[in-house]
Amino acid sequence: MKSQLSEAYNLLVTKLEAWFNAIVSNIPNLILAIVVLIAAYFIAKYVKKYVTKFVAKKVQQNSITNMIGTLSSVVVVLAGLFLALGILNLSKTLTSLLAGAGVAGLAIGLALQGTLSNTFAGIVLSFRKKIQIGHWVETNGYSGEVIDINLKDFTIKEADNNMVIIPNKMILDNPMKNYTLTTKMRVFLECGVGYESDLDHVQQLTKETICNTFDQIEKPEDVEFYYTEYGGSSINYLCRFWIDADNALEKMRSKSKAIIEIKKAYDKENINIPFPIRTLQFDNKLSVDSSKGVEKQFSNN
Repeated sequence: MKSQLSEAYNLLVTKLEAWFNAIVSNIPNLILAIVVLIAAYFIAKYVKKYVTKFVAKKVQQNSITNMIGTLSSVVVVLAGLFLALGILNLSKTLTSLLAGAGVAGLAIGLALQGTLSNTFAGIVLSFRKKIQIGHWVETNGYSGEVIDINLKDFTIKEADNNMVIIPNKMILDNPMKNYTLTTKMRVFLECGVGYESDLDHVQQLTKETICNTFDQIEKPEDVEFYYTEYGGSSINYLCRFWIDADNALEKMRSKSKAIIEIKKAYDKENINIPFPIRTLQFDNKLSVDSSKGVEKQFSNN
């Protein structure tokens, strides 16, 4: 029994001595690894600071800039960790960490496929110069001002002040009309005048009215005017002209203003804008035989 205890004690001492010798021999590597981790920590802080400032010049969304800055700092810290493990000759541990990270990343990616797709779509949208906060856009059946672009969704405020939240993936997968990218818009105005009207006079009056209403139209010849059809109660025309506007709301206001001024000009010149009228005309007189009606009444009784 004493011999067994003595043998176990000797084995334990030998093991501890081996560990102590390993620690002593690896103290320089351990110190160097700690220095590398500390340096990686401080470098990560500076990298995050400068990356955030750089990205902020390109992207207006704070959520995107903070995320990119944090990711850059995490990359620096992970690089320092892997370097420290390499200095300590823990290559097997490093390989295990990489394998575990790969498996975990695959599982997380499959579980959060929709969320990750919206996240990457938000990053792509944030770096697109043609889509910025404050632009007036039309996409996915909605039209309004871009209020926010974050990692999850795309927010639009419509003309009626309602907020529409659309997943970022749908923004990338569908066409978008951006009204703010152009400084001019074309207004289409359709109307009709009575058949008794002087068509040349109507055309000239309409062009002059539009020209006098909007300062950006220099002369009446800049206004396009086309008669389109003989309607049921009027001769219809299409009027087109350009205005200075960068959103659909300005376009609607200009069209409304043009309608008001054209109506005033037509009323002043006694030009009729017809509206559909239904006329009931009875050409045949109905004859009623009173005697047959009386006989039928008695027969029914």
